[in-house]
Amino acid sequence: MKKIFLVFVAFYFALPSTTSAQENDTRVITTALPFLRIAGDPRAAGLGDMGVATSPDAWSQQWNPAKYAFIEREHKLGVAYTPYLGNLVDDIAIAQLVYAQRLNEYSAFSGSLRYFSLGSITLRQDPNDPGREENPNEFIIDGTYALKLSEQFSMAVTGRYLRSDLRIQGVDNDASAANSFGVDISGYYQSEEIAYTDFNGRWRGGFNISNIGPKVSYDQGGQENFIPTNLALGGGFDFILNDGFSKVSLMAEVNKLLVPTPPIREDGDADGDGIPREIISGQDDDVSFITGMFQSFGDAPGGFEEELREFTWAIGAEYTYNDAFALRTGYFNEADDKGARKFLALGAGFKFSEIGIDLSYLFSTSRVQSPLEGTLRFGLTFNFGDEFDEW
Repeated sequence: MKKIFLVFVAFYFALPSTTSAQENDTRVITTALPFLRIAGDPRAAGLGDMGVATSPDAWSQQWNPAKYAFIEREHKLGVAYTPYLGNLVDDIAIAQLVYAQRLNEYSAFSGSLRYFSLGSITLRQDPNDPGREENPNEFIIDGTYALKLSEQFSMAVTGRYLRSDLRIQGVDNDASAANSFGVDISGYYQSEEIAYTDFNGRWRGGFNISNIGPKVSYDQGGQENFIPTNLALGGGFDFILNDGFSKVSLMAEVNKLLVPTPPIREDGDADGDGIPREIISGQDDDVSFITGMFQSFGDAPGGFEEELREFTWAIGAEYTYNDAFALRTGYFNEADDKGARKFLALGAGFKFSEIGIDLSYLFSTSRVQSPLEGTLRFGLTFNFGDEFDEW
């Protein structure tokens, strides 16, 4: 049982900020359900929250579901657990369950459940009140169909149901869970193995436009919040060494939220009527999600320079030996005035017969400490069924 203070710390992270850009000299883009941007699996976490162009695995659902058309086993099942604010509490975490099935040489199906528990709190009217337990949470359920359009390129479409139940009935009688839906459109390229002078190699590339969907609200007539619609682009290269067992993969990825940048508005609200203050610079962010996607590429009050700062980037490397052991590292960077997430990640993977174990650990390098600092992420994968030959 946790103090109510800790829950509201989590709420502040999860709900859009109302602080003006002029008050803190930043224009952080905030959304509902921000846990969707956190790596739910230890492999991607060990590579710096990156997965749009990594090799296909059980965890591709979050990053690039088009990769499932290239998985080498008929069935893949993954279970992962990520502690959150682990240095402070022990009941706030993200859990993920994912399943993928290769239907034939050209297509695959997948689905997943991702659940974010914000722990439990007890509401009391007075010291003698036994209290009532509240368990705020968020979760998504999704399904994907992936299809090869050629021997080297595939695309996928994902449908997703999103639910955010964060408002506390005991505090706000008008509280209700926020519901929405989202769609992902993704693509993945994987070349044949190419023979170079001293090694063989393979190129990879991918994109994913994720969480395309309507805004959500936590009460009738309340503020509508964008869901984290995101564009991810990535590429990588596998160095397949001549010993026949070792492979070194290098990867890079950029991401951009397709959500409007908060404009700069006048100071103050003299009459207190709640009407938005006049915009000094930038564009109105009270628009539909479709308009917001296109507007997000050119609405930053600071112009093109600020638009570039809204891209996050990550680089990573992975060494695998005989498809049974892996070492990973990655670095993630976000501009200081856009969230200041910066961290170094380390990870490892072990495979025993048909079972894989993955671990990762994060070291924050930012002035803003990460809620995932000092936590060990853990995941299990199970591979079974027929094998498919992908070069």
